[in-house]
Amino acid sequence: MIDGFLALYIFLLAAFTGHEIISRVPVILHTPLMSGSNFVHGIVLVGAMVALAHADTPIGKVIGFIGVALGAGNAAGGYVVTERMLEMFKSSKGK
Repeated sequence: MIDGFLALYIFLLAAFTGHEIISRVPVILHTPLMSGSNFVHGIVLVGAMVALAHADTPIGKVIGFIGVALGAGNAAGGYVVTERMLEMFKSSKGK
């Protein structure tokens, strides 16, 4: 099990790395990058469901349920954004 200090270190390292990557990507590529990361949201959702299944206490179940709900909303929103982005690249002749 990861202790609190190591978990905080990993979180801060991931936040710094994410900020550096996003700040170097041109603005026009932000939407494709975010839609491409939808699979990560799916992994987070599966992890939240596994955590919810192994929760023993009521507070653990509540936190697990909130994690599943937020993960599902994030994944669904990502797919909606992807669909809107792909609509922008279709030609208007077929409409």
